[in-house]
Amino acid sequence: MTSRQDRIAAAFSRARDDNRAALIPYVAAGDPSPASCVPLMHALVEAGADVIELGVPFSDPMADGPVIQRATERAIAQGMSLRAVLDAVKRFRIQDDRTPVVLMGYANPIERMGQAAFADAALDAGVDGVLVVDYPPEEVQAFADLLGARGIAPIFLIAPTTTDARIQAVGKVARGYAYYVSLKGVTGAGHLDTDDVARRLANIRRHVHIPIGVGFGIRDAASAQRVAQVADAVVIGSKLIETMEQAVAGAAADRRDEAAIAAARQWLGGIRSALAQAGRGAAAA
Repeated sequence: MTSRQDRIAAAFSRARDDNRAALIPYVAAGDPSPASCVPLMHALVEAGADVIELGVPFSDPMADGPVIQRATERAIAQGMSLRAVLDAVKRFRIQDDRTPVVLMGYANPIERMGQAAFADAALDAGVDGVLVVDYPPEEVQAFADLLGARGIAPIFLIAPTTTDARIQAVGKVARGYAYYVSLKGVTGAGHLDTDDVARRLANIRRHVHIPIGVGFGIRDAASAQRVAQVADAVVIGSKLIETMEQAVAGAAADRRDEAAIAAARQWLGGIRSALAQAGRGAAAA
């Protein structure tokens, strides 16, 4: 069986061999329904996802904009929990032992379960990486060690306002890849300035020597292609969820999951094709 950190490294290696940035879609686990979670994950892989970021629904998602907040609220209303997310990953692994899965969420559900118990459960489920928005890198060494001992990558956000000292702290503990937030604000907001992203990534790479994905402002093929010229990966969530949300709104009640999954597959496939056409810029090579 492939080790978890090896799965992430292998995914980035395949993307480099294809001369393109890796594609990392984010979806909220349990939206549009808990039953749709595993089929949706497989559809994202079919559409070209290199890594899947699976959002753990939480009642107070401070970094997420309105689109992702609505998705997590729908998931929570249908009973989705951290344990249910881990179960979904375990079921996904029955058919797919190749695609990395990263859990993205907040500290509260992990603290409630207990860090060691969570790390064991993530190992059992087949999780490859964990990104906890509100675990600061300076204070998370013990948790990172728990994950690392199980071959699971601790992944961290870096923002435009992140100091060099904190970037250095991320460089010391992060594994797998780092996630650069291209905008000040929440997910799905603002205008993407690719030149500014390129300048900031050049500084980040002085301290962080693993692949860097960029997200929070990518909404279409054109913005994905621009980011692909400077980043190792394109992370895209709000627009993907919005696309599924619109498909659900136009579907009959008994076809909503099917409509959401089909829309996600088609839309993400277009982004993957755009990345293949764009290739990789010199800054990301």
